[in-house]
Amino acid sequence: MPRVYLKTYGCQMNERDTEQVARDLTARGYLLAESERDADIILINTCSVRDMAEQKALGKMGMMSRLRQNKPEMLFGFLGCMAQSRGAELVRDMAHVDLVVGTQKFHRVADHVDVLWKKKLQLRENLMDDARFSIVDVDEEPGSQDTIRDHTLSERQVTAFVSIMQGCDMHCTFCIVPSTRGSERSRPIASIVDEVTKLTAQGVREVTLLGQIVNQYGRHEFPKVGGHSPFVQLLRALHEIPALRRIRFTSPHPIGFRADLIECYAALPKLMPHVHLPLQSGSDPILRAMHRGYTAEKFIRLTESIRAARPDVALTTDIICGFPGETEDDHAATLDLIRRVHFDNAFIFKYSPRRDTPAATMTAQLPDDVKEQRNSEVLDLINTQARERSERLVGQRVEILCEGPSKTNPDRLMGRSPGNKIVLIEGDTRHIGEIFDVQIERSTGFTLYGTPAVL
Repeated sequence: MPRVYLKTYGCQMNERDTEQVARDLTARGYLLAESERDADIILINTCSVRDMAEQKALGKMGMMSRLRQNKPEMLFGFLGCMAQSRGAELVRDMAHVDLVVGTQKFHRVADHVDVLWKKKLQLRENLMDDARFSIVDVDEEPGSQDTIRDHTLSERQVTAFVSIMQGCDMHCTFCIVPSTRGSERSRPIASIVDEVTKLTAQGVREVTLLGQIVNQYGRHEFPKVGGHSPFVQLLRALHEIPALRRIRFTSPHPIGFRADLIECYAALPKLMPHVHLPLQSGSDPILRAMHRGYTAEKFIRLTESIRAARPDVALTTDIICGFPGETEDDHAATLDLIRRVHFDNAFIFKYSPRRDTPAATMTAQLPDDVKEQRNSEVLDLINTQARERSERLVGQRVEILCEGPSKTNPDRLMGRSPGNKIVLIEGDTRHIGEIFDVQIERSTGFTLYGTPAVL
């Protein structure tokens, strides 16, 4: 059978989508290749959030075109967000690309690969004319939110991503996601509970719920019950699964963080005390221009409410530097808010214009050197805070779920604290999948090192 190499750029949702594609292909007998040089079929799952992510995917595909010199029947395809955004132009502009599949069609990839691979073999055997044949499938498909539900777990895998919804209706002015992922569509609670129950039967102890605006789950489809939003209803239902030990979710939106969700951090022990809460800017004028729907002061009050419900919570965030029209005062306001909140970590981005977004056509686009300088200043401040908050844990006992060998040092084991900090320990395989306390001995700022307190 042909061997398929899958490459993923972007967020956890993209990783989850790729996992579904891999499962569908292997279920049909395709083999997974460890590198592009071993492959007959190469599929790149793409991201469009930043221009750099698109350029990486395009560059990677361009370099891999040379592999066809020795394997003329090779099949190349783009999947995901950039595929959705650019569609047929990818086939037009890159002569070796055979397949383009959008974000609502991941469950169709195996069908399309079957068709294209058959055509490739016919061409190789001279059973058809030497003409280009390609498939572009980027149409909307009702019910696509229910198709990302199957898993292929590695040996002793104890964590898993679970996709609970697709799309976004927030329409932030800088963001291309509503046009690449479509409108919000959510899966039924019962379907998600069934998926997670099956995962725990296979050894999974922690799940991370995925959605573009994950805490807005179900707001268009399902009613509130007992004053609880559909997302809170889902959290409470998952909390009742006996073998499930930890629940996480990403990424929420501040305006979807209502009182019932905040209360969950005090009421549900399995809900881990880590909140990734995208800020984007600490300036009210920039937040309005971004169409974020909250003020800096409301954001600060929200973080205070979360910390009041769960004092040990770790807060992380996203920040965009150099949004169109951002002044020095706006930038200073962002730095001031960061100092007031004191984050555990952050993803920091220089503003990148995205096609078909309002911000891309705004006046007062900032030069790259200004964006770079502001990005550096925010990064330095966040790194200082991250080190300080990690160093507070030195000398303390921290509970971890041991996930397996460290990716950077297979002689060590890696786990995560409830606050989602990476903890490395000396140990053996009997620790994998177990939850236990670790005595933290030192910190490098972003990684903790410790010794199991109970062997």
